[in-house]
Amino acid sequence: MTNIIVVLPKLEEARGIKSILVKNGFQVTGVCTTGAQAISQADGLSDGIVICSYKVVDMVYQELHDCLPYGFEMLLMVSRNLIGECSGNDIVCLSMPLKVHDLINTVSMMSESIMRRKRKKRMTPHVRNIQEQTDIQAAKELLMERNHMTEDEAHRYLQKTSMDSGTNMAETALMVLAMMKT
Repeated sequence: MTNIIVVLPKLEEARGIKSILVKNGFQVTGVCTTGAQAISQADGLSDGIVICSYKVVDMVYQELHDCLPYGFEMLLMVSRNLIGECSGNDIVCLSMPLKVHDLINTVSMMSESIMRRKRKKRMTPHVRNIQEQTDIQAAKELLMERNHMTEDEAHRYLQKTSMDSGTNMAETALMVLAMMKT
């Protein structure tokens, strides 16, 4: 699920937006009235959506946007006369007065975009650095020497042990080296 933080100057309005989103299946991580509170909540998360108005108690939307951690997108709720000034800059805008249908569809679209980005990131293979490659090779050589394994058998052993223990192959190789060198 995508983390959503609602930041509006009036707490009642922020809670109202949260209620609408929760009723429609979204997870709202936080509701706040200041940009500082929103940034604090966002710092503990890897990604998400910040829904805010043009101005909150302590800053305007652009300052908040600039302070958000990487991975966060902003949905700005703004009056029609200011929408031209605010669009672009990687910020999605909704004009006020807000229509519930538009809010739900926009948050859904933004959430799907974040989920696609996460899937794409997971699908890219991890590239091992030279030290990790050296550790894995040393562990395979030690297994081959002490346990009379072929290189393929040693590699499969490291892979299986890695998967069973929930660690990556480089960490597993270090564990094998530490245990077998004593």
